[in-house]
Amino acid sequence: MEDYAVERAKPGDEQTLAYIQTESWKSAFRGILSEEELIRCTHVDRVTAMYKRELDNGIGYGYILRVNGAPHCIAWWNATREQDMPGYAELICIHSLPGNWRKGYGSKMMDAVLRDMATAGYRKVMLWVFEANDRARKFYEAMGFATHGKVKPNLTPAEICYERYLEEVK
Repeated sequence: MEDYAVERAKPGDEQTLAYIQTESWKSAFRGILSEEELIRCTHVDRVTAMYKRELDNGIGYGYILRVNGAPHCIAWWNATREQDMPGYAELICIHSLPGNWRKGYGSKMMDAVLRDMATAGYRKVMLWVFEANDRARKFYEAMGFATHGKVKPNLTPAEICYERYLEEVK
């Protein structure tokens, strides 16, 4: 594995965050989302504006993993948005540029994020993943997540909830 570093995202990082998210979505969700939905969700200016709002307003916790100094992976988390899951942290996203998939950087990012959640006092974490996203589901399961049983109602494609305890974080 090449040199890598995980750092907290800060105001001014919104373009990097948006670029990694949109490029990841273009590869990861092709065949899961319709072409029209994929184009709509990967509009880089809109995603940049979203991250700028989040960073400027201190909403959530964002991270950038750099490989040899170049941005490769992002993650974002906050307290859960699910009313029936109080006390959970929520992994809102974790995305990597496709050129370095399956090299261990996503696991390094996940480890850092889970440690920060536990340090912040959370004992459980949840996330949503497209049911058809087998690659991501295998990744989450390898990281100790299991299905919770919740499915987002009336959403196509279906999203399912995964969870894990943070006491397991080393």
